Amino acid sequence: MKFLLRFAGFLFAAGTILFLVGVAGAAVAMWHFSKDLPDYSQLQDYEPPVMTRVHASDGALVAEYARERRLYLPIQAVPKMVINAFISAEDKNFYEHGGLDFQGIMRAGILYLQNLGTNRRPQGASTITQQVAKNFLLTNEVSFDRKIKEALLSLKIERTYSKEKILELYMNEIYLGFSAYGVAAASLLYFDKSVHELTIAEAAYLAALPKAPSSLHPFRQRERAIERRNYVIDRMREDGKISAEDAEKAKKEPLNVTSRPSSAHMFAAEYFAEEVRREIFERYGEKKLYEGGLSVRTTLDPKLQVVARKVLADGLIKYDESRGYRGPVAKIDTTGDWGVKLAEVKALSDIGWKMAVVLETSDQSARIGFQPGREPGGAVLKDREVGIIPLDGARWAIKGATAKNPGRITSVLSPGDVIYVDPLTNKDGVIEGQYRLRQVPEVSGALVAMDPWTGRVLALVGGFSFDQSQFNRATQALRQPVSSFKPFVYAAALDNGYTPSTVVMDGPIEIDQGPGQAPWRPENYSAGKYYGPSTLRTGIEMSRNTMTVRLAQDVGMPLIVEYAKRFGVYDDLPPYLSFALGAGETTVLRMVTAYSMFDNGGKRIKPTLIDRIQDRYGHTIYKHDQRECRGCDATKWANQPEPILIDRREQVIDPMTAYQITSMMEGVVQRGTATVVREVGKPIAGKTGTTNDEKDAWFVGFSPDIAVGVYLGYDKPKPMGRGSTGGQLAAPIVKEFLKVALADKPAVPFRVPAGIKLIRIDAHTGMRVGPGAEGKVILEAFKPGTAPPDSYAVIGYGDGAMPNEDRYPAPQQPEARGGFFNPFGFPGFGGGGPRSQPQIRSGTGGLY
Repeated sequence: MKFLLRFAGFLFAAGTILFLVGVAGAAVAMWHFSKDLPDYSQLQDYEPPVMTRVHASDGALVAEYARERRLYLPIQAVPKMVINAFISAEDKNFYEHGGLDFQGIMRAGILYLQNLGTNRRPQGASTITQQVAKNFLLTNEVSFDRKIKEALLSLKIERTYSKEKILELYMNEIYLGFSAYGVAAASLLYFDKSVHELTIAEAAYLAALPKAPSSLHPFRQRERAIERRNYVIDRMREDGKISAEDAEKAKKEPLNVTSRPSSAHMFAAEYFAEEVRREIFERYGEKKLYEGGLSVRTTLDPKLQVVARKVLADGLIKYDESRGYRGPVAKIDTTGDWGVKLAEVKALSDIGWKMAVVLETSDQSARIGFQPGREPGGAVLKDREVGIIPLDGARWAIKGATAKNPGRITSVLSPGDVIYVDPLTNKDGVIEGQYRLRQVPEVSGALVAMDPWTGRVLALVGGFSFDQSQFNRATQALRQPVSSFKPFVYAAALDNGYTPSTVVMDGPIEIDQGPGQAPWRPENYSAGKYYGPSTLRTGIEMSRNTMTVRLAQDVGMPLIVEYAKRFGVYDDLPPYLSFALGAGETTVLRMVTAYSMFDNGGKRIKPTLIDRIQDRYGHTIYKHDQRECRGCDATKWANQPEPILIDRREQVIDPMTAYQITSMMEGVVQRGTATVVREVGKPIAGKTGTTNDEKDAWFVGFSPDIAVGVYLGYDKPKPMGRGSTGGQLAAPIVKEFLKVALADKPAVPFRVPAGIKLIRIDAHTGMRVGPGAEGKVILEAFKPGTAPPDSYAVIGYGDGAMPNEDRYPAPQQPEARGGFFNPFGFPGFGGGGPRSQPQIRSGTGGLY
């Protein structure tokens, strides 16, 4: 008995010693691993990288920018069903354990011993808390050291944070494939839905992904993905989170994944989105752009943007097709499976055309095969679609084709030609199965539409195809605005004593450029034709170069340089007379902004593509509109005066000068170089521009509430051909845009500022006329203290511009070319009868 008691005492003592040694060993181990643990308190203020989202003015998503595609959601915003799916899949005892699941650890340990020597990766038993510790604070290293640290951190995290906080960290940090981090981003990327719209099957698939997203790819490993999804659905049913009926229904659902694009989401807005991205990058830096979770509300009007993209593309295509067909995009062998070969040819994704290959041709038609699509996994689809290009669909490309002699389609197409096509249409709509030959234009251009009162850019198109070229011709292309710059020369004159009825000589002029240089002899676009003394209004309406040079010479180039800088057209314009004709280089955006200041009565505006930027917490960190709103902070209505906006913006020019220039540019549309724009049927003002050799064509115009500018030209400047003027190429594009933009707007006239006097004058002489006067009579705008002249004064007459029949041929009819009525009876200028001679002066200086 004593022996048994002694043996029991020995066992107790040995056990106690072993226990104490174990406790000491565990304490030492915990001390050893705890001393290098990361600071888990940082989780309290954790700010994960969150994607920046860009929205149009109506809230539509335009683009997203991120390295890790993540949208941070507080746990309260995540539906319970989605939370239950992840808990069932990853940690069914999450709400019961204190950070470690000991049953899972024992199970993983047994499997590890069984797999010793097999090189199999050990099975994890990580709880959601352990995954938070690993993802936020540790590495993915497979070792016992890391697992021990993970366990210790999990215990500390559970003691410090609530279950809801741990779940929030997990649901927003977990990687779910497709570059998506967190359930909110994954929901959008996989299913194009918010988390609130997910079905049980969709939530279960997302919950299945944390284990191995690449192994459960919805296209390449579809069977395995569905199997794992159904496993999660079964776990949800076993855990009592869903009913058996709902589980069976969910397992029968197909895995319908709708991959969401990661670039610009809105068709036609690619150039706009890229310009916004560039501005955010410059303003806040790369990290804030791709990780800051900014919410950007832009000025983009989606409807106007689509119209802008279409009208510019149509204008470029019309001009390009008039220059002839240049040949196929590429050439391939059509023997065998032509679809696979055609699929390898890169097609532009943003032009709305189909890529096809010519399979066979005849004189009257060509049979074509369309580029096949690809499965989400990348494999070429097996279906092959074909169509027909009839002779009508290729007539534009056949040289010399006429209605009587339409030519042969074999003269432009042959088997193996890779081309673009789109459906052929007639007055009844699309013709089924028939297509029209297309080609990507070589010529390019840009369009900008702006709210002239605020500077908000409503639409911006920087070229024909962003997929082809990301160079933004609206903001980056520096081109000569030529005659579209003339209104700023005339504005400088009107601000300094001139009136719209001031008469300037339109005749040859020679400018001495200094020793050793040939004199400069500017000419009108109608080379060799001059129309004698003409009013400033006529000078703008008919875009007279020699008149503009004389006017610039008279007011002085330093003043014009100052006006160009004041309006933001140029930063530093050289003070040479040639620059009065727009020889300097600027952008479409700058020109539209400058014209907007004429439109809004002379107020300075700053162009913007962004209305407001908010940080990840919803705090506004940038706002374009800086006007003070008095009375906007009232908490309730108490019969107080209505809020008012205080506008402290700089007055760039006199509002009356702005109206005078606007009125003169209305004449450009009504009877000048842009009469095509009259079709809009609303009050429109604007100015055309055409460079030497027709390398660039411009039109910038505006209504009372929208300003639009268009430029066309080759990226490497070259002549576009005689007749390729701003009035012929650019103005029709603006016309088509404004017809849609103003379709539901009333015909509101331009606002006449207080003080302006409207006086009836003779349009040709600029002289006042009385009631019942015959001839061309218009209402002209005059400032207080000015009026039509009582006697004739001609600026520039006598500086080598004496009229004679050789220099001034008989003009064309006034309505066609703005011909000159000769009020002075000068020989060579046409009729006019005997009148008193005008006061003639030459040189520069004040107005006589």
